[in-house]
Amino acid sequence: MIRIENRNIGQGNAPFVIAEMSGNHNQSLDRALKIVDAAVLAGADAIKLQTATPDGLTLNIDHPDFTIDDKNSIWFGRNLYQLYKEAVTPWEWHKEIFDYCRSRGIIAFSSPFELKAVDFLESLAVPCYKIASFELVDIQLIKRVARTGKPIIMSTGMASLQEIDTAVRTARAEGNDQIVLLKCTSTYPATPEETNVTTIPHLRMAFGTEVGLSDHTMGIGVACAAVALGATVVEKHFTLSRADGGVDAAFSLEPDELKALVEETKRAWLGLGKIQYGSSESEKKALKYRRSLYICEDLKAGDVLTEANLRIIRPGFGLEPKAIEVLLGRKVNQDLKRGTAMSWEYIG
Repeated sequence: MIRIENRNIGQGNAPFVIAEMSGNHNQSLDRALKIVDAAVLAGADAIKLQTATPDGLTLNIDHPDFTIDDKNSIWFGRNLYQLYKEAVTPWEWHKEIFDYCRSRGIIAFSSPFELKAVDFLESLAVPCYKIASFELVDIQLIKRVARTGKPIIMSTGMASLQEIDTAVRTARAEGNDQIVLLKCTSTYPATPEETNVTTIPHLRMAFGTEVGLSDHTMGIGVACAAVALGATVVEKHFTLSRADGGVDAAFSLEPDELKALVEETKRAWLGLGKIQYGSSESEKKALKYRRSLYICEDLKAGDVLTEANLRIIRPGFGLEPKAIEVLLGRKVNQDLKRGTAMSWEYIG
């Protein structure tokens, strides 16, 4: 069990839903605060920012190495430095956003992308940290975050088992075992076929951590499947409207969709329940509508039971259907009206 502010994260609790703001503020603080409002109304547990600078992420160089060359990427052809310059959340906004989140009763935290970002976030008393998929191999960053003693949520996109193991061991070596591992597919957007949420229970078993999903697919179906497989955290990019554009808008949920995610992942969690056979408490009233044995013709004492006068029908007040094989050919010991629930006392 992991606790972030007033929220417990674990299998006995509803999924912890994170609305990832990323660069969807479109460089407008007012829009950022409106995203917070929309996330609150949708029922999300937390808002996540990204704390980075273009210079902390890459070099300002016009060179093929620093240009996105994947033709399937929504950022194809973009220079890394210019893309990050557009996407980053200004550091001077952080305090106002975090303070506003606290006033609205929603947890706020961030993904640091450089060491000085951790120091900055510590000055703002963030309750936890996120290690992004692309930073999972940055051992210095993981060490610095682990030393804060606060919960660490790690995305595992692209990572091999060995790389995940190294990241987890690094955090634990610093005395921090408050770790959540998120299955993640680092394509934007991702397809359901690429998401492989069956990995989630294996992550839990392999590393003994809480587990979840950082979901880049469209819709909410994959997230619900992840919860059914034991995910206790679900993270989704969030925007006010995809039509407004922005670096991550194309694979972000809108407010009504985030609300549906919160509701349906909770339903998926509630539906897990426990291993149970037989009737539940709420089903007991329905037992009477099962099939049972009923007399279907008026009978006189001494008449023989046949398939014509003894049938398996609803409701369930008569003998169990399996008794019919014993009863056929037997005689009744009294007059019986059509519609009589069959009982052993009617057999001579």
